[in-house]
Amino acid sequence: MIVKETVIQKPNHLGGKGTIEIHAAMQGEEVFRGHGRMLAMVTLPPGSSIGYHQHVGETETYFVVEGNGVFTHNGVESPIGPGDVGLMEVGDFHGIENTGDKDLKMVALIWKE
Repeated sequence: MIVKETVIQKPNHLGGKGTIEIHAAMQGEEVFRGHGRMLAMVTLPPGSSIGYHQHVGETETYFVVEGNGVFTHNGVESPIGPGDVGLMEVGDFHGIENTGDKDLKMVALIWKE
């Protein structure tokens, strides 16, 4: 099966800054036979962010492909860059901001509890 991506523009996503772009490869029931919610490449232009939020009933994994930023996880800020992975368990709070001068790109997988 081949699934075509859906491109979604998200201004001020979850209270964040700027507009991010989500290239959703799979969403809803397509994601691992309904066990996941989304598999996507997420692009944050310089200065943009995904607002600090909580995951309820799902986990999320970020894999940074390029760019640099600050990842906030349960109140702790950490620099991130290519090859870094952010892991959010059910109930965790997190957000991410592009603090670099080029796009921050990451693969995101949201998995249902």
